[in-house]
Amino acid sequence: MSMLIAALVCIALLAISVAHFVWAVGLSWPLRDRKLLAQTVVGFTGVEKMPHPLLTLAVACATLYASMIALAIADHDGGGTALNIVGGVIGAIFLARGIIGYTPKWQEMTGEPIFRYNDRRVYSPLSLFIGLGFFALILLRLI
Repeated sequence: MSMLIAALVCIALLAISVAHFVWAVGLSWPLRDRKLLAQTVVGFTGVEKMPHPLLTLAVACATLYASMIALAIADHDGGGTALNIVGGVIGAIFLARGIIGYTPKWQEMTGEPIFRYNDRRVYSPLSLFIGLGFFALILLRLI
């Protein structure tokens, strides 16, 4: 069961990572232009452009790292308590992002309609899934 959860979490994180790597090099895939991309994935009211490429690259690297941690946690014999703590921190970050997506303050800050739509249907639920996946992996290590 651990390997299935880790694989699902890893696939989601790798998809996020690849998208951010593509955006960091200046492409607007899968959308037609950078402004629409910013409105879709950043979503803050009045956003006109994507964040600095180094910030986007940092997100790509962080999600790639998180995907590797998910797979490492699925190995019950390695990493010990330190790996559980790292996984717990990553899980808490994703859970927080998922929960924040449903708060009125976040909805007020991210007023771009296309982002709001995607956040309710994809971004926040996916963040909750990833966060819960990390905690499930840790729990399965402890059992």
